[in-house]
Amino acid sequence: MSKKLWSLIVVIVLLVAVMLYSAMTGSLKVNLSQLVTGLWTGTDDQVNVIKDLRLPRIIVAVMAGAALAVAGVLLQAVMKNPLADSGVIGISSGAALVSLIAVTIFPALYFWMPFFSFIGGALACLMVYGFSWKSGLHPIRLILIGVAVNAIFSGLGQSFNYRGSYAVTSINQVTTSTLSMKKWVDVEVIVTYGGIGLILAMLVFSWCNFLSLQDKTAKNLGLNVTRARLLISVIAVLLAATATAIAGVIAFIGLLVPHCARYLVGSDHKWLIPFSALCGGLLLLLADTLGRTVLAPNEIPASIIMAVIGGPFLIFLIRKADRTYGH
Repeated sequence: MSKKLWSLIVVIVLLVAVMLYSAMTGSLKVNLSQLVTGLWTGTDDQVNVIKDLRLPRIIVAVMAGAALAVAGVLLQAVMKNPLADSGVIGISSGAALVSLIAVTIFPALYFWMPFFSFIGGALACLMVYGFSWKSGLHPIRLILIGVAVNAIFSGLGQSFNYRGSYAVTSINQVTTSTLSMKKWVDVEVIVTYGGIGLILAMLVFSWCNFLSLQDKTAKNLGLNVTRARLLISVIAVLLAATATAIAGVIAFIGLLVPHCARYLVGSDHKWLIPFSALCGGLLLLLADTLGRTVLAPNEIPASIIMAVIGGPFLIFLIRKADRTYGH
């Protein structure tokens, strides 16, 4: 078998193994046979607690990681920038801010949080594009503008924590980026919107491949470059906004995963997008499981673990970013 297929199989096996380990490990410990039997019969009280509290958390972590990783792949294809990531350039913080404001004012519209997050993410994306454009999009300028936009939205979002509002406290998950206390309604939201985004991402893989070429070459091959960039950006914002609405602001997954995935399966987005989705789910679930078990009963949010890993990786990439994808 090819390296691509082997890599895909290995990641799938690792993801299933980590999901089982995460389900069996924690304040309540069960073995595999007890877990399977309890889920099948529904008569084991310990497994029922795991089903209600731990399984939603696992599914949310996998889906959020997959969405953020694929959003990173799409943004890097659109911007021809190896440093593009929804958490770094402000899309996630913009999504978090608008969803906080909307759900604070209209608490009953919780199921629509991804929609409000999408509006915020789109606003942040437009700001980054608009302020970065100066005879083209230079990779480092785009990242620096993105960091500034991220700081603005993050500061505004964090200011909500000092208002003392019960409604704000109850949806504090968007700014604290913790995956604890997730419910099946959260699973329903992220699977619905995130699933749509992942399917759409797979449908535009050929456009992403064309965008890796020079714009003139892509146009000569029949691609409407402007329309392709716009639609792919919309899909990326949808994925990042959905993950942010349910899991909070988690940076660097969209930065780390695509680069590792390209090394293993190459730059063909037909392979890169699904492989990145699996790797993103695996990475965020690993980070959450480590944060939940290393200092038990205390927890370290997955976003903190990702920041510790991703910060040095971003520095490494900036030092190597002398070229732009497609040049």
